Amino acid sequence: MAGALILVGCGGGAGAQAPGVADPARWPARTAAAPEAAIEARIGTILAAMSLEQKVGQVIQGDIGSTTPEDVADYHLGSILNGGSSSPGGDEFGPASNWVVAADAYYDASMRPNGALPRIPVMWGADAVHGHNNIVGAALFPHNIGLGAARNPALMERIGQVTAIEMRVTGLDWTFAPTIAVARDDRWGRTYESFAEDPAIVRDYATAFVHGLQGRRGDADWLKGPHIVATAKHFIADGGTAGGRDRGDAQVDEADLIRLHAPAYVAALDADVQSVMASFSGWNGVKMHGNASLLTDILKRRWGFDGLVVGDWDGHAKVPGCTPTDCPASLAAGLDLYMAPASWKGLYGSTLAAAKSGALPMARLDDAVRRILRVKLRAGLFEAGRPSARAYAGRYELLGSAVHRAVARQAVQESLVLLKNDGVLPLKAGAHILVAGDGADDVAKQSGGWTLSWQGTGTKPEHFPGATTIFAGVREAVKAGGGTAALAVDGRYGAKPDAAVIVFGEDPYAEFQGDRADLYFDDTRGNLAILQRLRAEGVPVVAVFLSGRPLWVNRHINAADAFVAAWLPGSEGGGVADVLFGKADFKGKLPFSWPADAKGAPLNVGDNDYRPLYPFGYGLTLADRKADVPLSEDPGIVVEQALTGALFERGRPTGTRRLLIDAANDSPQAIDGAADNGAIAVRPVDRDAQEDAREIIWSGRARGTLIIANAHAADLSQAGPLAIVFDLKIDEAPKGAAMLELRCGPGCTARLDIAPRLAALAGQGWQSLTIPLACLPGARLDQVTAPAVLSTSGAMRLTLSSVALLPAKEVPCP
Repeated sequence: MAGALILVGCGGGAGAQAPGVADPARWPARTAAAPEAAIEARIGTILAAMSLEQKVGQVIQGDIGSTTPEDVADYHLGSILNGGSSSPGGDEFGPASNWVVAADAYYDASMRPNGALPRIPVMWGADAVHGHNNIVGAALFPHNIGLGAARNPALMERIGQVTAIEMRVTGLDWTFAPTIAVARDDRWGRTYESFAEDPAIVRDYATAFVHGLQGRRGDADWLKGPHIVATAKHFIADGGTAGGRDRGDAQVDEADLIRLHAPAYVAALDADVQSVMASFSGWNGVKMHGNASLLTDILKRRWGFDGLVVGDWDGHAKVPGCTPTDCPASLAAGLDLYMAPASWKGLYGSTLAAAKSGALPMARLDDAVRRILRVKLRAGLFEAGRPSARAYAGRYELLGSAVHRAVARQAVQESLVLLKNDGVLPLKAGAHILVAGDGADDVAKQSGGWTLSWQGTGTKPEHFPGATTIFAGVREAVKAGGGTAALAVDGRYGAKPDAAVIVFGEDPYAEFQGDRADLYFDDTRGNLAILQRLRAEGVPVVAVFLSGRPLWVNRHINAADAFVAAWLPGSEGGGVADVLFGKADFKGKLPFSWPADAKGAPLNVGDNDYRPLYPFGYGLTLADRKADVPLSEDPGIVVEQALTGALFERGRPTGTRRLLIDAANDSPQAIDGAADNGAIAVRPVDRDAQEDAREIIWSGRARGTLIIANAHAADLSQAGPLAIVFDLKIDEAPKGAAMLELRCGPGCTARLDIAPRLAALAGQGWQSLTIPLACLPGARLDQVTAPAVLSTSGAMRLTLSSVALLPAKEVPCP
């Protein structure tokens, strides 16, 4: 922490600043590297020869799922990206060669002659956030939370180098990494993308990762050869939002913004990072994509950043007055490159019109283009030729090579944190080991989100060639030592084992889909019962917990003889076995404070009234022994509630359920009173008593969603046939499809269009609408996270009095 304190500027500006407006005098100054005269001269020559249409194209980035090579040529697009679930030809699991072919096609389009206009090569960006995680067969590293436990900047630099090379193999030249968020509320769905709650660790890792990805300025291979362009993201305080809400608002004073969230960015800039991504989130009510005081006054002027500022996925649309297809305000505030995955064509048209009319100052447009050209020239793209002809391209043997996997395995070894050991560890390689739990033989689960797909779901074992599950790692270890290993997910056995390793934890998720109301671990797979049964049978038990954040697991810790926080280790499960069997010792130290209860209130070292179960920096070695003191099994929150019956009544969700609203490209927002996100508005109204109902208005401007969410996944599979019953009044019939959804865990949503039923009830006053759950195709009832969801992109208005899950009667499906 002391290193971070150096960055607090001295003195404030004259007078109070408006909320969300930074005072440059309070921020640390830095000395930027001098621009390269030859590159600046080339930029001037190119810029002078460009058409206005070409300039506008350079500041817009489309997703390959919505952007063809012909589009790049016709609209002069400066860059493309593949989002978390985009891939060449739409084949997420296609061979790496598909990516090289696609990279060549986009490059060729950008270089196609067009009169006297200068040819400017396209850049391709991707979220390579724990290795080249979009590619089948790539080495997958532990997510950042595990790397933060390792406390090894030199290893981080090596990981950056491996990632850069594997991206070069597939023809790509730009990663949207590293994430240098300082997560301060573990309920945030992106906590695992943060290295630590301590800004000093994140600062040191920012330097190392940028150097690994880009190389060092002044070296011949800086941004070239084995290196690529890196991105420091998400600027700024994405890890500091109120309630841990993804894409929310960081409600902190300027001193804390500087102390906690600025150090890593200064470090990344000092390491010459060439791209910074603006955050979806805001600071004290001002969205980052429109915050000129931070993007321009601090980042570019105070800190002298001369690279490019790229937006996040339609993040400009959240700026007041903007839409996905129209937002000159964001570029005016300091954004240089719109990330407009499917909205790019409309945005191109509106931006061109704004430039012609003067609504977008030409000086600002030219500055944005200048920054983009500067990065491309520094990266040598004008001389590099086709992606397939560049260094490392097409050398597919390097993807997940033995050398690269060894680096990943070392990272796994050093990331594991031992929270408890009664003496069962290290295991003996000559023993008979039972391996159980739903995570024991599952590369996808141990790798988490951002793994081949955005959410890390929908994969199969064959999509991970060369990877090693934790069970396979244990089997390898005991085979070498003369022992045996048996896999039984349910923990049942024939011959009694000498010890058991139970692997369990969170299912994969990414971004706002991982936001939580609390930190109670939802053990929907019965792993606690496995731990308790095996221990009662006299089998020593080692718990290996897979998670993207610390969670309340006191019962599981009590039921285990040893407990390992393994985070999300990635493709090299053998690294877990190495440490369990003593081939390597535990080195990991907690990067986040471990909670003593499940409430989820922010818990960070240095806080007043700091009372963790295990403090920041805690971690045992194999030589450490601590007396087994039983932990409290009171989570501090209400967990049990009726699974059926009323879900919403008297204007409120029942029990621990929450009422949320969501909009396209937004994160769910929990609401109590009135709320309006532009797509859907909710306000309390009176039916029979004061505020005992809610009026819900869908504007039709974008998809809006009303969600009744369980605090924890509910198992309704044994409840018999059920129906969802609404007591409602349709004030304005839906103008399009209106979907009733049931959400049932990662990658599981059952949907039914009930627009005809709603339209039939319009204007008829209060009515009851019953929909059997059996009518929702694909509904899985063993882990229901949201039993009632209404979503539409069209206009609609209704008033809701109650919602209930009741035994199904003989009601036909709509």
